[in-house]
Amino acid sequence: METLKEKDDRTRSASELGDETFMSAADLRNYMSEIQMARASKSVDAMDRASHARANLVKTLAAPIDLTEERLTEITQNLLLKLRAAAGRGETELMVMRFPVDLCSDRGRAINNADDEWPNMLTGRPRQAYELWRDQLKPAGYKLKAMIIDWPGGLPGDVGFFLNWGKSKV
Repeated sequence: METLKEKDDRTRSASELGDETFMSAADLRNYMSEIQMARASKSVDAMDRASHARANLVKTLAAPIDLTEERLTEITQNLLLKLRAAAGRGETELMVMRFPVDLCSDRGRAINNADDEWPNMLTGRPRQAYELWRDQLKPAGYKLKAMIIDWPGGLPGDVGFFLNWGKSKV
Protein backbone atom coordinates (compact mmCIF):
# COMPACT_ATOMS: atom_id res chain seq x y z
CA MET A 1 0.00 0.00 0.00
CA GLU A 2 1.06 3.48 -0.74
CA THR A 3 1.86 5.58 2.29
CA LEU A 4 0.52 9.09 2.73
CA LYS A 5 4.06 10.52 2.30
CA GLU A 6 4.56 8.64 -1.01
CA LYS A 7 1.19 9.86 -2.25
CA ASP A 8 2.04 13.44 -1.23
CA ASP A 9 5.46 13.21 -3.00
CA ARG A 10 3.79 11.85 -6.15
CA THR A 11 1.20 14.65 -6.10
CA ARG A 12 3.90 17.30 -5.55
CA SER A 13 6.02 15.83 -8.44
CA ALA A 14 3.04 15.81 -10.77
CA SER A 15 2.15 19.41 -9.96
CA GLU A 16 5.77 20.54 -10.34
CA LEU A 17 6.03 18.72 -13.67
CA GLY A 18 2.69 20.13 -14.70
CA ASP A 19 3.92 23.63 -14.06
CA GLU A 20 7.09 22.97 -16.05
CA THR A 21 5.28 21.63 -19.10
CA PHE A 22 3.64 24.98 -19.78
CA MET A 23 5.87 27.62 -21.31
CA SER A 24 5.16 31.27 -21.38
CA ALA A 25 5.09 32.97 -24.77
CA ALA A 26 8.47 34.55 -23.95
CA ASP A 27 9.93 31.12 -23.09
CA LEU A 28 8.61 29.69 -26.34
CA ARG A 29 10.08 32.62 -28.32
CA ASN A 30 13.45 32.06 -26.61
CA TYR A 31 13.27 28.37 -27.42
CA MET A 32 12.49 29.10 -31.08
CA SER A 33 15.31 31.64 -31.22
CA GLU A 34 17.79 29.09 -29.86
CA ILE A 35 16.68 26.52 -32.45
CA GLN A 36 17.05 29.07 -35.26
CA MET A 37 20.52 30.04 -34.01
CA ALA A 38 21.53 26.36 -33.89
CA ARG A 39 20.31 25.87 -37.48
CA ALA A 40 22.12 29.01 -38.63
CA SER A 41 25.28 27.81 -36.91
CA LYS A 42 25.06 24.49 -38.78
CA SER A 43 24.49 26.41 -42.01
CA VAL A 44 27.50 28.65 -41.37
CA ASP A 45 29.62 25.59 -40.56
CA ALA A 46 28.51 23.96 -43.82
CA MET A 47 29.28 27.14 -45.75
CA ASP A 48 32.72 27.31 -44.13
CA ARG A 49 33.42 23.70 -45.12
CA ALA A 50 32.24 24.37 -48.69
CA SER A 51 34.37 27.51 -48.91
CA HIS A 52 37.40 25.59 -47.66
CA ALA A 53 36.78 22.78 -50.17
CA ARG A 54 36.45 25.32 -52.99
CA ALA A 55 39.73 27.00 -52.00
CA ASN A 56 41.46 23.61 -52.01
CA LEU A 57 39.99 22.82 -55.44
CA VAL A 58 41.20 26.15 -56.84
CA LYS A 59 44.66 25.50 -55.40
CA THR A 60 44.75 22.01 -56.95
CA LEU A 61 43.46 23.09 -60.36
CA ALA A 62 45.75 26.14 -60.48
CA ALA A 63 48.79 23.87 -60.62
CA PRO A 64 49.22 22.44 -64.13
CA ILE A 65 49.73 18.69 -64.35
CA ASP A 66 52.77 17.13 -65.96
CA LEU A 67 51.39 15.84 -69.25
CA THR A 68 53.58 12.82 -69.77
CA GLU A 69 52.75 10.48 -72.64
CA GLU A 70 51.20 8.03 -70.15
CA ARG A 71 49.11 10.73 -68.47
CA LEU A 72 47.91 12.06 -71.80
CA THR A 73 46.92 8.52 -72.88
CA GLU A 74 45.01 8.04 -69.61
CA ILE A 75 43.15 11.35 -70.04
CA THR A 76 42.35 10.60 -73.67
CA GLN A 77 41.04 7.08 -72.94
CA ASN A 78 38.87 8.34 -70.06
CA LEU A 79 37.45 11.08 -72.28
CA LEU A 80 36.79 8.62 -75.10
CA LEU A 81 34.80 6.36 -72.73
CA LYS A 82 32.65 9.30 -71.62
CA LEU A 83 32.10 10.49 -75.19
CA ARG A 84 31.05 7.01 -76.36
CA ALA A 85 28.65 6.66 -73.43
CA ALA A 86 27.10 10.06 -74.20
CA ALA A 87 26.83 9.24 -77.91
CA GLY A 88 25.23 5.91 -76.98
CA ARG A 89 22.55 7.86 -75.10
CA GLY A 90 21.94 9.93 -78.25
CA GLU A 91 23.61 13.05 -76.87
CA THR A 92 25.75 15.37 -78.99
CA GLU A 93 27.26 17.38 -76.16
CA LEU A 94 29.05 16.52 -72.93
CA MET A 95 30.34 18.64 -70.07
CA VAL A 96 33.95 17.55 -69.75
CA MET A 97 35.19 19.96 -67.10
CA ARG A 98 33.80 22.17 -64.38
CA PHE A 99 35.92 24.65 -62.44
CA PRO A 100 35.57 27.81 -60.32
CA VAL A 101 35.81 31.18 -62.08
CA ASP A 102 38.77 31.88 -59.80
CA LEU A 103 40.83 30.02 -62.43
CA CYS A 104 40.07 32.75 -64.98
CA SER A 105 42.22 35.84 -64.62
CA ASP A 106 39.10 37.98 -65.22
CA ARG A 107 36.84 35.83 -62.96
CA GLY A 108 34.83 34.64 -65.97
CA ARG A 109 33.93 38.01 -67.51
CA ALA A 110 35.17 37.11 -71.01
CA ILE A 111 33.38 33.75 -70.98
CA ASN A 112 30.16 35.36 -69.76
CA ASN A 113 30.37 37.99 -72.50
CA ALA A 114 31.29 35.46 -75.22
CA ASP A 115 34.49 37.41 -75.85
CA ASP A 116 36.67 35.72 -78.49
CA GLU A 117 39.68 36.21 -76.19
CA TRP A 118 38.24 34.09 -73.33
CA PRO A 119 40.87 31.33 -73.70
CA ASN A 120 43.58 33.87 -72.85
CA MET A 121 41.99 34.35 -69.42
CA LEU A 122 42.35 30.67 -68.42
CA THR A 123 44.99 29.51 -65.96
CA GLY A 124 46.19 26.17 -64.61
CA ARG A 125 44.49 22.96 -65.61
CA PRO A 126 41.58 24.66 -67.41
CA ARG A 127 44.18 26.25 -69.68
CA GLN A 128 45.71 22.82 -70.28
CA ALA A 129 42.28 21.37 -71.07
CA TYR A 130 41.67 24.15 -73.60
CA GLU A 131 45.07 23.52 -75.21
CA LEU A 132 44.33 19.78 -75.40
CA TRP A 133 41.09 20.55 -77.22
CA ARG A 134 42.79 23.09 -79.50
CA ASP A 135 45.69 20.79 -80.42
CA GLN A 136 43.99 17.37 -80.58
CA LEU A 137 40.20 17.52 -80.49
CA LYS A 138 39.45 20.56 -82.64
CA PRO A 139 41.28 19.08 -85.66
CA ALA A 140 39.13 15.94 -85.17
CA GLY A 141 35.97 18.06 -85.54
CA TYR A 142 34.99 18.58 -81.89
CA LYS A 143 33.70 21.98 -80.82
CA LEU A 144 34.33 23.46 -77.36
CA LYS A 145 31.89 25.74 -75.59
CA ALA A 146 32.67 27.46 -72.30
CA MET A 147 29.90 28.99 -70.23
CA ILE A 148 29.13 30.11 -66.70
CA ILE A 149 26.98 27.34 -65.21
CA ASP A 150 26.60 28.44 -61.60
CA TRP A 151 25.56 31.85 -60.26
CA PRO A 152 25.82 31.93 -56.44
CA GLY A 153 24.50 35.20 -55.12
CA GLY A 154 24.03 36.44 -58.69
CA LEU A 155 27.77 36.33 -59.43
CA PRO A 156 29.64 33.94 -61.74
CA GLY A 157 30.61 30.84 -59.77
CA ASP A 158 31.67 27.91 -61.96
CA VAL A 159 32.58 27.49 -65.61
CA GLY A 160 31.65 24.43 -67.63
CA PHE A 161 33.54 23.18 -70.69
CA PHE A 162 31.27 21.35 -73.13
CA LEU A 163 32.48 19.23 -76.04
CA ASN A 164 30.07 19.11 -78.95
CA TRP A 165 30.15 16.71 -81.90
CA GLY A 166 26.73 17.38 -83.39
CA LYS A 167 25.99 18.64 -86.88
CA SER A 168 27.47 21.97 -87.81
CA LYS A 169 24.98 24.79 -88.07
CA VAL A 170 25.41 26.25 -91.55
